Amino acid sequence: MSTLTDAGSAASPRKIDQLLAHYGESHRHPTNEKIHFVAIPLIMLSLLGLLFAIHPWVAYGFVLASCVYYARLSLVWLAAMAVVSIAMLALVHAMGGRVLIISAAIFVAAWIAQFVGHRIEGRKPSFFEDLQYLWVGPMFVLSKLFLKLGIRW
Repeated sequence: MSTLTDAGSAASPRKIDQLLAHYGESHRHPTNEKIHFVAIPLIMLSLLGLLFAIHPWVAYGFVLASCVYYARLSLVWLAAMAVVSIAMLALVHAMGGRVLIISAAIFVAAWIAQFVGHRIEGRKPSFFEDLQYLWVGPMFVLSKLFLKLGIRW
């Protein structure tokens, strides 16, 4: 009979904890981590902006599909990422007719920063192994805030 941990799961780590731990392995250098704390939200914002420029429903569909992914990991992550996504969509709406050019510029600059960070780290980005790490990145950034606030996922 297995015992339950504080997280309420069996003794083996939950998938969300495994994903965050694996992602954290290639984000230990303080400079790389700081770059990611800025670049990841900017990439998320710019990606939503680029999708919105194609058609607003493409961006909304992406957010909805992402929320399904987060819901499968944890209801806390679903709620957190839904709030973040809504806030970012509001920023995308505020860009108005310049959404494409602003989002494209942010996207390129943020990805350059990410790769500089990984060059400093000396490790390749996690999403080169598995694309789901593109969705884990925003959770990694928020997980640091959650830990400071005592929020358990």
